[in-house]
Amino acid sequence: MSYLWKNVFKGLATVLPVALTLYLIYWLGLNIEKGLHPAITSFVPEEHYLPGMGLVAGVVLLFFIGLAVNAWVVRQLIWLVEKLLERIPLVKSIYGSLNDFMDYFAAGKSRGGLKQVVLVNFGGARLIGFLTRDHIEDIPGLSAPAGDDIVAVYMPLSYQIGGYTLYIPRSQIEPVNMSMEDAMRRVLTAELSKSTPGEKNRPAK
Repeated sequence: MSYLWKNVFKGLATVLPVALTLYLIYWLGLNIEKGLHPAITSFVPEEHYLPGMGLVAGVVLLFFIGLAVNAWVVRQLIWLVEKLLERIPLVKSIYGSLNDFMDYFAAGKSRGGLKQVVLVNFGGARLIGFLTRDHIEDIPGLSAPAGDDIVAVYMPLSYQIGGYTLYIPRSQIEPVNMSMEDAMRRVLTAELSKSTPGEKNRPAK
């Protein structure tokens, strides 16, 4: 019986990530299609509407929004909206978190704020972190030993989107030759995943 359940869970672990990813893509596409359907049918007769037109229109719309953000006037409008949202207590926390999260994954900015994978020394223990800023001098009360400087290191938490920032002397960190993706996967899965994405299901040669 244990052999049966072991293989059932192994199959579930193989299928579930792929299924959830495909479902998320399907869900996003379906909602974009539904949302833009009324706008498209106001220009195109209903009998000429083809499935997928809403999704294509959504991609095109996002493309032009991305281009428009480069314009000074649009950036000023976005800045004014952000300032308005930052005045609302609860909304500013939600918006700030979502904005930072999307900036982290946005094209051209992906991992841009993470300079280097490092090991942070805590006594005999070492934690994986990400160097985000060198030479911290603008925070009152922070001081480094002679010949050293203060750096900012982001420490993500396992199994959740979150973490904390350490301001520590550079002598307490050690650069690691590891990709950002591999380091983040190791931290977020608490080392329970022993292979890189796609490796565990790769057929043996």
